[in-house]
Amino acid sequence: MKGKSVKTIAFHNLGCKVNAYETDAMMEALVSAGYQIVPFESEADIYIVNTCSVTNIADRKSRQMLHRAKKLNPNAVVVAVGCYVQTGKERIEKDDAIDLAIGNNRKKEIVEILAKYLNEREQSPERRFAYDLFIPDLSKPVSYEELTIRSTGKNTRAYMKVQDGCNQFCSYCIIPYARGRVRSRKKDDILAETKGLAYAGYQEIVLTGIHLCSYGLDFLKEEHEKHADAKGEYDYLQQTYQNGFLLDLIRSVCRIDGIKRVRLGSLEPRIITPEFAAALCSEQKVCPHFHLSMQSGCDATLKRMNRHYTSAEFKEKVEILRNAYADVAVTTDVIVGFPGETDEEFEITRNYLDDLNLYEMHVFKYSKRQGTRAATMPWQLTEAVKAARSDVLLSMEERQSRAFRERFLDRTVPVLFEEAYEEGGRRYMIGHTREYVRVGVETNEDLSNSLKDVRISGFLANDLMVGEVAK
Repeated sequence: MKGKSVKTIAFHNLGCKVNAYETDAMMEALVSAGYQIVPFESEADIYIVNTCSVTNIADRKSRQMLHRAKKLNPNAVVVAVGCYVQTGKERIEKDDAIDLAIGNNRKKEIVEILAKYLNEREQSPERRFAYDLFIPDLSKPVSYEELTIRSTGKNTRAYMKVQDGCNQFCSYCIIPYARGRVRSRKKDDILAETKGLAYAGYQEIVLTGIHLCSYGLDFLKEEHEKHADAKGEYDYLQQTYQNGFLLDLIRSVCRIDGIKRVRLGSLEPRIITPEFAAALCSEQKVCPHFHLSMQSGCDATLKRMNRHYTSAEFKEKVEILRNAYADVAVTTDVIVGFPGETDEEFEITRNYLDDLNLYEMHVFKYSKRQGTRAATMPWQLTEAVKAARSDVLLSMEERQSRAFRERFLDRTVPVLFEEAYEEGGRRYMIGHTREYVRVGVETNEDLSNSLKDVRISGFLANDLMVGEVAK
């Protein structure tokens, strides 16, 4: 590394859309500081892995990528960043593959921290330093970490982080410990970044966060500390929904010229009311594509998970959206094999989902996460049982998803094109409808980042429809 005028950095991102946004922001900051970004599999001076810790499997993947980086170049500086760091200081200190560790809410300092570390390393290359662990205490309230981006990997759709942290403490989830309490980004900063992305040519914005529906909760707390009572966070959350912080933000983003579509990240079911749905429907830029976190269709399982709604309430929220939109796409997450899930409880969930008939389900086999209440619950299920139940729901998902897409046959709908795709020696341009249905058009023309009306005529694959640009 010594003597090089420009140091090379390789990034690898694991985990959620918030992590992806933060990786883009760190990359931009480092490029501005004079570093050169290179592919991860190449020999770099510095490797930065933005880690994930949502499950034990995610921990293992994070550890594997950090060790792979050190094998790629044993003389490189390997930097672990994010949730894996935040939830495991002791294992980080014992891992010789890691040279520098930066927790959450300190990613904006990546340039300064790295410069300080490299300077000290050059002076004393044989030792690790007392300050090479930058892990804040997120069990206490902290301010929102202001990161920003001017561009992202895709040239059509940009994910925008507007919120961090979670106060829900679901029994299976480590994220409140990894990310800390809810904190929201200032609306003016969000709108300024949106305007910059629109100017750069991005037509679609996806608002995302760790618990998106909590956007504004901390603002409310600052104004109304006197409203605290025995129910604590739950009352604040309900008041946050009623005050419409997220809805106000959505409306403001929709007013920005150049932005043609606005999508929302995962939503808490309790935010959905007839008034909320009607307000979204009145905003033509808001896509009728909503992801509502469910996890189980069985009330007994939901209670063990510490989810704050019943299956009947969840179904009511789905029906509210379906009453507001003609062909709304509703997707969800489902965990199978949660501790104590009996055959009868799984059948309740299966029948419930069969009746609910959603567009897509992301099915996850329960993965024990040390440090959570669920990890110590009795009646942990075998991997074989989890796999069998997953297969049942995935088969259902494939059938229901196909049926939803079939609604668009012989219809003309707007498609925002993103990338080229080849199949059977033919070239297609691929994009998405407002409902997030993938559509291909056979063409040699580059339609990237163009919005076209497409007459849909069939399928190229189960998850990919095909059509022609309308004349």
